[in-house]
Amino acid sequence: MLRPEPFEDAQHNKNSSGTCTLDCCGCAATIPEHQESFPASSSSNSHVVISSYRLTGLSCADCSAKLQNKLAEHPGIVSVLLNFGTAALEVSHTCPADDIIKVVKKSGYGIEVSGQVQNGGLEGAFYRQKGVILTACSGLLLSAALVLSLLNIDGPVLLMLYTASILVGGYEAARSGIYALRSFSLDINFLVIVAAAGAIAIGEWSEGATVVFLFSLGNMLQAYTMEKSRNSIRALISLAPKEAMIKRYGFTISVPTDEIVPGDILLVRPGERIAMDGNVLSGSSEVDQSPVTGESLPVGKNPGDIVYAGTVNGQGFMEITVTRTSQDNTLARIIRLVEEAQAQRAPSQHFVEAFARIYTPLVITAAVLTASLPALVFGQPFAPWFERALILLVVSCPCALVISTPVSIVAAISSAARKGVLVKGGAYLEEAGSLKVVAFDKTGTLTTGKPEIKAIFTAPGHTQEELISIAAAIESCSEHPLAQAIIRLAEERSLEIPQCSAFRSHPGHGATAELGGITYLAGNRRLFQGLEMPQTLVQNLGELEQEGKTPVIIGSNSEVIGILAAAESLRGNAAYTVKELRRAGIERIVMLTGDNPGAAATAASKLDVDEIHAGLLPEDKLQVVKALMAKYGKLAMIGDGINDAPSLAAATVGIAMGPSGTDTALETADIALMAGELARIPYIIRLGRSTINIIKQNVAFAVLVKAVFIALTFSGIPNLWMAVFADTGAALLVILNGMRLLQAGQTEKPGL
Repeated sequence: MLRPEPFEDAQHNKNSSGTCTLDCCGCAATIPEHQESFPASSSSNSHVVISSYRLTGLSCADCSAKLQNKLAEHPGIVSVLLNFGTAALEVSHTCPADDIIKVVKKSGYGIEVSGQVQNGGLEGAFYRQKGVILTACSGLLLSAALVLSLLNIDGPVLLMLYTASILVGGYEAARSGIYALRSFSLDINFLVIVAAAGAIAIGEWSEGATVVFLFSLGNMLQAYTMEKSRNSIRALISLAPKEAMIKRYGFTISVPTDEIVPGDILLVRPGERIAMDGNVLSGSSEVDQSPVTGESLPVGKNPGDIVYAGTVNGQGFMEITVTRTSQDNTLARIIRLVEEAQAQRAPSQHFVEAFARIYTPLVITAAVLTASLPALVFGQPFAPWFERALILLVVSCPCALVISTPVSIVAAISSAARKGVLVKGGAYLEEAGSLKVVAFDKTGTLTTGKPEIKAIFTAPGHTQEELISIAAAIESCSEHPLAQAIIRLAEERSLEIPQCSAFRSHPGHGATAELGGITYLAGNRRLFQGLEMPQTLVQNLGELEQEGKTPVIIGSNSEVIGILAAAESLRGNAAYTVKELRRAGIERIVMLTGDNPGAAATAASKLDVDEIHAGLLPEDKLQVVKALMAKYGKLAMIGDGINDAPSLAAATVGIAMGPSGTDTALETADIALMAGELARIPYIIRLGRSTINIIKQNVAFAVLVKAVFIALTFSGIPNLWMAVFADTGAALLVILNGMRLLQAGQTEKPGL
């Protein structure tokens, strides 16, 4: 079996419902949603091989569909998955792999085995150079002929130059067109060759040569611009080094990354790119994580911290314990998910493709009638009407229309991925662009998820240092988040933490421990029942509970020493995000939380939210989300991807905030924020709206150009070369307009 690239699954195991059961392929749904698969006949006794390829020169979505049909009809091919957005081809077959390569090459495209492609591959580079050389030669020959024509030099030389220009420029188109005719599928290559032959038949040699040259030039430019868009994601593949230094069995060796396994110790020197996902074992450094998370500033890494493949080490030396293989690391999963997203059709793409299926047969019928009816019925000269029929065929090619949506989706998803936002399909991008309501989970989403000590109250005769030291000593044996907050406070104040003994946890109440023979307590009111508390602390306690802060009472069996008040902090950019969502057109912002109403009100007071729903269990959040959708329409739910999973699934668009690269963040939601940056949410909504607008512009432009030229065709104004210019020019402009989305968000404030 030919080995596919890490992000391309070699085989899809499906359960009885047709759902892919392997995580490695990145499937979020059934195989038909992946890309339409065309089964073909094969012997059940033959061994089915799955091969993955990259195509070059694939610039027309309509031609891509025709190629997929050709492959599916070939004997020995079981199924075909062709992703136009990424030019990735996956074929299940029992026939020799050479048969697949021959079909693709005869159709006029370059093909390379996945995993052997480096920056477009040698064969891909040759394919593009061949196209450039043939186009350039055709243009030079045509230019020479036109110069002679302007100098009124006629004769065999002029005819030879036009003929040579047609043969050189039309070689690839003729080969592909004839092959298309043999397989009973007419594509633009065949139509152009018919147009050129028709021009020669009526004596318009210059027009025929111009048609061929412009078509060849347009094809070359379209292929170049589409490749630029595709390479924005392919460039991620080269981020992870091919080899890395590891420590194994006491020896330091350099091995290919494909051979590194979980448990190996990876050695990363200053300035090197990290090859594998893992946890820092020793050393510390700052790491540039922008390729994976989109963060603009380096992130400090210390023992125990997670690092990702493809990120760049700073000035420190680190030893890293590898946790994932090269096929399953964060970078590979990002690439896989993005390519899977680009393969999924957006709603607008379904509409355009359905329209094109009806439109193409109508145009061919109209062309046949245009060529035959005037001469047969009205006695008109055949030649001019035949030329108009050829013009109609060429200008009506649906390439620009069919490509209008996928090129925009590919560019937008690629742009989002570079900023650390994974969008799992064009449908979710379009939905994000039409949102009016956004619902936020509070804990871990609008807030940091880590409690911090916000206030300290002591009883008369006791100091803050004494209170914090005792509390830290008790909590040093606990793993509770509040315990960690107290210990961090003691460390920040450089206080010595005494050793305790006889530690005992009291679930739902707190904990106790002995210090110097005295039993001390740390917990809530229930732990201190029966013990009198100073009136000032009673008042403080009531105020804290009203504010939604969590009080931790510290005392002994005989007295209360003081209270530590804990609360979560809002994320630094939470208020900015809410403000930007308003500017992006979001009409209603809602906070959902399982926390108490006081804590919810405190957080909401610092944010411009319209509704607060507190004290919610996961099932309650789900019901609130459904009610909001019934009342207001499309809604985005933003949560941490774990407790909020039911709500994320029910929302129109689920956006996961989870820690960078977690399985939950990648799998639960429709959109995943790799760095957990709230400020990316307004960006993705703006990107969705920009995508919808550009798709509408592309479709309207493509249809308008076709309509105008079809109308002009019957007036006799356009000629063949103008028709080719209109067709290829429209497709090129549609691609360039869609590629504007690659730069989306580049003007955002740094660090957001």
